[in-house]
Amino acid sequence: MKYARLLIGLIVILVAVWIIVGEQMSGASADAVVNAPVVTVRSDVAGTLDMPDRSYGARVAQGEVLATVTDGLVDTIRLNDLILEHELAKAEAARLSADIDATQTVRTELVDRSETFRDERLAELRTRLDHARIRLALLDDGDFPDDADQRLIDGLADLQGRVPGEPLVDALVLDHARERVEVLEIALNAAEAGVFLGDGYNDSPNAAQRATELDTVISGQQSALAAAQARIGAIQARIDRERVRVNALRGGEMSAPVNGLYWEVLQADGVTVQRGDPILRLVNCDRVMVTLSVTERIYNDLRIGQAATFRLEGQSEVFDATVARLAGSGAATVYDHLAVAPSQKHLERFDVMLQVPGLATDPEAGCLIGQTGRAFFDRRPLDWLRG
Repeated sequence: MKYARLLIGLIVILVAVWIIVGEQMSGASADAVVNAPVVTVRSDVAGTLDMPDRSYGARVAQGEVLATVTDGLVDTIRLNDLILEHELAKAEAARLSADIDATQTVRTELVDRSETFRDERLAELRTRLDHARIRLALLDDGDFPDDADQRLIDGLADLQGRVPGEPLVDALVLDHARERVEVLEIALNAAEAGVFLGDGYNDSPNAAQRATELDTVISGQQSALAAAQARIGAIQARIDRERVRVNALRGGEMSAPVNGLYWEVLQADGVTVQRGDPILRLVNCDRVMVTLSVTERIYNDLRIGQAATFRLEGQSEVFDATVARLAGSGAATVYDHLAVAPSQKHLERFDVMLQVPGLATDPEAGCLIGQTGRAFFDRRPLDWLRG
């Protein structure tokens, strides 16, 4: 019994020593800090800054308005010139349209006059042809009053084409009558086809000729109107682009580029800022990480992508992590764009960065910038109890 108690005591002592040595010898870090990149919001234009009061550390959502910058002295000369050019082009198009309407009105009147002339000319030729045929029939039959003979001859005396001094014998009078009928038939057929004979050198009335000329004029005016309308469209497109440029130069709202925390204000409300001036800084809570330092012995055993664990100080929950960066000793420059800078003691050790996805998704632990904890790289004897 005595030896059994001694054996049990020896086993307890050995287990205790194993636990102490295992806990102390396991790879761990004592200065792990929750960290995140800092995003600097800069002014897009020069102007007056209007930034509402906001408490430090306040949550901001991506797209939330942080401040506004307005420039009341933006140059609009080019935009005004384009607007004037656009108005002049519209006036030119309106003038061309009015000219086309007026020309078409004149052409319509000329066409109406030409149609009236054609109808009346056809009626005249038909009437003359009818009477010429009657006279020819009377001469062919020889059946007309004696006193009409002289009147008929007198009526034929002015026949076109008669040679001066040509005797008016019966055969010649009959030939002239036939000629007149044939000439009138030719003139009537030509007139019905739209060609008017017997009017000197014109084959159509002056109104029809003028209407044809106006068709060419209208065609040219319509081409000029189409060119003017295309010019108006081109100028309008240039105006739209210039307005976009001017509106951008006038300034506007500056929105949060990330989900994060209101971290640092770099300009005062109401001051005049230039394009590219930094306005404020936000902590990017979507890219939370853990920065820490370890001893040289532990550092030399670490590899990129190696699994690790992280536990916030005072909490029991353990987060899975992955080694994302091994920056070595004195790695001060890698912290230039991070929220929490390293201490001098930290820089004397070897820098390590962990990616901890669970921190960003945890509603309680997410974006606890500056919160400390411990990181572990080996299995420890009491992990089962911590779990």
